[in-house]
Amino acid sequence: MQFSRRELLGGGPALLAATSLGGCATTLGRTPIRALPPFYEDIERRTFRFFWETANRANGLVPDRWPTPSFSSIAAVGFALTAYPVGIERGWCSRADARDLTLTTLRFFQDAPQGPHPTGVTGHKGFFYHFLDMRTGLRFRRTELSSVDTTLLLLGVLFAGSYYDGPHLAEREIRALAEAIYARADWNFFRHDGRAPISMGWHPETGLIRANWVGYNEGMMVNLLALGAPVHAGPASLWDEWTRPYPRFWRGAGPTRHLAFAPLFGHQYSHAWIDFRGIQDAPMRAARLDYFENSRRATYANRAYCAANPLRWDGYSDQVWGLTACDGPGGFALPFKGERRQFHGYAARGPLGQPDERDDGTIAPTAALGSLPFAPEIVVPCAEAMLRQHGARSYGEYGFRDSFNPSFRYTEPKVDTGTVDPVHGWVARDYLGIDQGPILLQAANHRSEFVWRVMREVPALRLGLQRAGFTGGWLSS
Repeated sequence: MQFSRRELLGGGPALLAATSLGGCATTLGRTPIRALPPFYEDIERRTFRFFWETANRANGLVPDRWPTPSFSSIAAVGFALTAYPVGIERGWCSRADARDLTLTTLRFFQDAPQGPHPTGVTGHKGFFYHFLDMRTGLRFRRTELSSVDTTLLLLGVLFAGSYYDGPHLAEREIRALAEAIYARADWNFFRHDGRAPISMGWHPETGLIRANWVGYNEGMMVNLLALGAPVHAGPASLWDEWTRPYPRFWRGAGPTRHLAFAPLFGHQYSHAWIDFRGIQDAPMRAARLDYFENSRRATYANRAYCAANPLRWDGYSDQVWGLTACDGPGGFALPFKGERRQFHGYAARGPLGQPDERDDGTIAPTAALGSLPFAPEIVVPCAEAMLRQHGARSYGEYGFRDSFNPSFRYTEPKVDTGTVDPVHGWVARDYLGIDQGPILLQAANHRSEFVWRVMREVPALRLGLQRAGFTGGWLSS
């Protein structure tokens, strides 16, 4: 099917009503398919290949980044476990091959050594270290035992346990392992002195990290899995502690009012697995919103900030936008348009005036593309514009490289990663697993609600939402 330029850039009728693309869903049944233009399917397929081709077939671990030699990110493994069934449904891999790789992965995490020691282990108390050695699977250097990255891993584990529902012996083992791995996690281990909030992490050398998962950010999923846990569940008060700081996070007024968090990943990660449409907790009932609508408004706010471009960065527009956590050129203070500006390496980025604000001119494709279900009418044109304007340097075998900065044209400083062109600026070298994941999973949710539908069948997720006070929507069925 062909699309006019107006339809590509404006999300016109043909874009919304187009028939499904050839070679798409193979087992999605009667679920309606929302079509995307052909170029977007190419993005999805290349992004899927990142997980499929970089995974260590011996243990299932996925690198944090590629092609830079890297440790494994357990969060990237969670995205990978969910990506494989996307590949099955789209005809990009066989169910047997994906099942075998999934089983290898779950066996590794079930059997990997746990304990309080600083070395020679993969995790402790049912949780896992943020980064693991790709070959041995042991803790990488002095990284933290991570509550949020383990949560991302566990969401992938639970998804696999729900998706592989057949009688095959391997699928039966996947379901048993998924249940056991989730049940082992002791969420109360992360609570300081028995107080309600969950800590962001723990080091065997120094103990719990002081910062907790409260307020509004990606930590929503941490508390929900803790509340739904079958053995070591957190107390019901977790959600009250989580939402207590909300008054500090509201931004905008009227139709733009939303709980703000500057980097868009905070509005995306929980939503990649959890369907928040039409379900509400107490704060959302009071605000007459749901978290899906909140993320839609945050997406529009991110785009509006880039279009307004108060810092006058090059390359920002209402077509090319998107600020989130991503790679950057490095930590440099350099002159830009008569001012001295601070640039950063890997960092969270987002509109000034919002929690966790930072803007150094670096745009990440995952910021917009990970918001596809919230606002396809502005995300699809952004993806097309990025391909047209930056694809020659930023689009490769695994889709979009992590980020680019058209303002960083400085050729003398040694950048952390990537390359600098004196005309077109800096572009990242690597693909990052935690940024590839939202692109692929959110496209699957937009097309057919695929990940959401599978996760709605996970009893622990339903329980966690109900204990947090969510009602309505699919929870009523």
